[in-house]
Amino acid sequence: MLGFLNIDKPAAITSRDAVNRIQRIVRPSKVGHAGTLDPLATGVLVVALGGATRLVDYVHRFPKTYEAAFLLGRQSDTEDITGQVMETPAARVPGLEELQAAMRQLVGQTMQRPPAYSALKVQGERAYDLARRGESVALNARPIRVHEIELLRYDYPELQLRIKCGTGTYVRSLGRDLAESVGTHAVMSQLRRTAIGVFHLCDAVPLETIGNTTLPANLQPPECIFDKSEMELLSVMEQVRIMQGQWIERASHGRQSHVAALDQDGKLLALLVPLDANRLRPVLTLRHER
Repeated sequence: MLGFLNIDKPAAITSRDAVNRIQRIVRPSKVGHAGTLDPLATGVLVVALGGATRLVDYVHRFPKTYEAAFLLGRQSDTEDITGQVMETPAARVPGLEELQAAMRQLVGQTMQRPPAYSALKVQGERAYDLARRGESVALNARPIRVHEIELLRYDYPELQLRIKCGTGTYVRSLGRDLAESVGTHAVMSQLRRTAIGVFHLCDAVPLETIGNTTLPANLQPPECIFDKSEMELLSVMEQVRIMQGQWIERASHGRQSHVAALDQDGKLLALLVPLDANRLRPVLTLRHER
C-alpha cells in the first residue's frame, strides 16, 4: 500500500487513535499522519501509507484551513473548553469593528506563544505532561504565518472564525491573542479543519467507513501532493540512473527546490533536488516500495 488517505477525524479521539485504526487494517505497512488534531478537533487528517510516510514533510508545507468557534469572556488552562473554564468577571464586550481590526493585525508573519498544554517538548518532556503535573510551563514564542482570518459569526460571547494558516500555528492560541488584543479572554469551543492544501473536507472519508474493502478505493497516489509545475517525466534510462542513486542531466533545468520525478506511467518514482544548474540528483526513491 502506498499513498494518502483523506480522513474526516471524529471528535473525542486523538490523531494517533485514528492512525492506529488504519494501521490494524494495513499491517504490516507503515502508517503516519500529517497535522495533529486534538481530541476536541474534527476534520481533515491526512494519513500516509507505506512509502508515502516519507513524504509527510512535504504535506506539512501546505497551508491549513480551519473553522473555529470561541467563547469570549472566558479563560482556561488549556485555552479551550477541555480545561478548567472560568468566566472573566465583568468581561469587556468588544465591538464587531474592533474585532475585525484586531484580526487584521494577526495576518502575516507574527510571533505566537504556544499553549502550555501542547505536545512541544521541554527538556525532553511533553509540555502537556508537565502542565498536568502542575509544573510551570513557559514556552518561547515562535514565528507563525496566518494567511487569512475571516469572521463568520459574532453573537457575544460566541465568535466563529475561518482561519488559513501555516504549519505550527495553534488556533486556540490565536483566539487567545485576538481576545487579549481587545481587552478580554477567549477559550476555543470547537475546531474543524476543512483543508490541508490539496486535501479538502468535501472529499474526506469518515474514519468509521474505512475497512479492508473501502480503503483501496479511497487511497490517493503520492504524486497528488505535487503541482504539475513541480513534476518531471523521466525517460527509461533516467529512471535506471535515479534508482541507482545517480544524477541525471537536465540542461538549464531552472529548478530551485525539489522535483517530483515521474515514471512512464505518471507515477511518482523519486524526489530530486538540484545538484547544479544542469543536473538533478535523487534524495528519495519510491518504486521499490510499490
